[in-house]
Amino acid sequence: MTAPLPITGLILAGGAGRRMGGADKGWLSWHGRPLIDQALQRLKGPVAEIVISANRNLDRYGQLGYPVLTDPQPGFQGPLQGLLAGLQAARQPWLLSLPVDSPALPEDIAARFWEARGQSDIVVARSETHWQAVLCLCRSGLAPHLLHYLERGGRRAQDWFRDLDYRTLTLPAESFRNCNRPEDLE
Repeated sequence: MTAPLPITGLILAGGAGRRMGGADKGWLSWHGRPLIDQALQRLKGPVAEIVISANRNLDRYGQLGYPVLTDPQPGFQGPLQGLLAGLQAARQPWLLSLPVDSPALPEDIAARFWEARGQSDIVVARSETHWQAVLCLCRSGLAPHLLHYLERGGRRAQDWFRDLDYRTLTLPAESFRNCNRPEDLE
């Protein structure tokens, strides 16, 4: 077995689940398993540490055996708040952020990001047509940069990294299947 990569794996499970009727998406089942289990499967082994960003069911997430982080700002202000919490808590030089509601990501997603990083500050996922900006590998030292972006009123994930040295990891569109609505779980 190879040594884990110097990456903190962050699972973003802190959303309000508005389009899912307010459900905590991490605990919804897709193909017979909770979405949180599927996200953990992609991180266990390849990364040195795992943390979960959640804003409810904290005890339940904590029972999984990983640190649970909450957003620095209350009120479900978007995934960048969870990313900031992850960057601030990371004990590894790199942070890999995975949304909990994306169960079709490749099993080797951590290795793909690692290979794509080069000398850049951040690697951002995209399909041929769309950014998937909260699915990213970034240097943990970017917490002040993201905090500054948020303090200036920035909220769009696809914009916060534009002034950094970034690379892209292009994946097929079907890799980004999201479970945002009840019918997406079928």
